[in-house]
Amino acid sequence: MDFIRMVAKSPDTPVMILGETGTGKELIARAVHARSPVFQGPFIPVNCSAFPDELMESELFGYEPGAFSGASRQGKKGVIEEADKGTLFLDEVADLSPAGQAKLLRFLGSGEFYKIGGTRKYTVKTRVVSATNKKIDHLVETGKFRKDLYFRLCVVKADIPALNERKEDIIPLAKHFLNEFNHKFSKSLKA
Repeated sequence: MDFIRMVAKSPDTPVMILGETGTGKELIARAVHARSPVFQGPFIPVNCSAFPDELMESELFGYEPGAFSGASRQGKKGVIEEADKGTLFLDEVADLSPAGQAKLLRFLGSGEFYKIGGTRKYTVKTRVVSATNKKIDHLVETGKFRKDLYFRLCVVKADIPALNERKEDIIPLAKHFLNEFNHKFSKSLKA
């Protein structure tokens, strides 16, 4: 929590959270947002592995009306625009395609982007927190993840150990979940 409080103070510093599935990477990202000067802005999570390559650009940057066949008449805001004055959480960022990585890198460098089919330049100010359960250092070494993007996203890095490496957290977590489920199911089980 001391680390989170320290990192949260600088709302324009990108943070990369590394750890196995289930270690609480999104909870840490939310805690960074909640303790930052942009806490009143939106927290926008996006799972980078949930979208096929051909949809990722429109999810990130949005599109103008009629940008492609099947595009809505109103156009669409992307998650980057939605995260303006808040925090954009890029979960599973290591799953971005090379094209997606290049477009994200350009945005991170300038804070500017164009919607698909658009000519108007948009500028947003958002904190970017990213996370992955993959060995990103290895992906960078093997050329599967852009080194320049890695350095932009990983200004501050947080390695979250698995629960079996922090046994002192088991009892407090068990008590937390017991209280949560007691409340949820109107029970009064004791630890």
